[in-house]
Amino acid sequence: MGACLRRTKERSCAKRSCAKRSCAKPWLAACTAFALVNMTAVKAQEADQQQAARGKYLVAVIGCGDCHTAGYFFGRPDTAHALGGSDVGFEIPQLGVFVAPNLTSDAQTGLGDWTNEQIIAALQTGKRPDGRELAPIMPWRDLASLSREDAMAIAVYLKTLPPIKNKVPGPFGAGIRPTVPVMKIVAP
Repeated sequence: MGACLRRTKERSCAKRSCAKRSCAKPWLAACTAFALVNMTAVKAQEADQQQAARGKYLVAVIGCGDCHTAGYFFGRPDTAHALGGSDVGFEIPQLGVFVAPNLTSDAQTGLGDWTNEQIIAALQTGKRPDGRELAPIMPWRDLASLSREDAMAIAVYLKTLPPIKNKVPGPFGAGIRPTVPVMKIVAP
């Protein structure tokens, strides 16, 4: 009788242990899923940061700030408003005067409403989302040689820039008097 009672107790303990394990399984699965999602999010954030860092490097090397930062052509670039748009226009004979626009994430005066794909298209095809062609001074033909990864890195970086509200004037058609200082391309 004692052996029989011992086996019954063992079965009862085994059932409770099994019940504890089955309760633990959903909890363990939830914790594992949470950890995986968290790790994936952290890796994605790190990848975005690396991509933005690459974009920042490319923007500096390509010299985007030369045309798109106020004060650059006067020898005093306004680094507090870097890439916020120029204060000097380029005059192209028979076309007019074009002022390099704001590249920051401002939705109204910059690229804030543009998608990464639209930024890449502008960089590599010279076409804005509204269908207009970029000013001929913009070196998009050179930028068309960028790899897809590098073009995306530039777009990601530009979207990280703090918004600067600065609507540059223009463009000014041929014969229209510009409201900004002008650099001229003089044909021989």
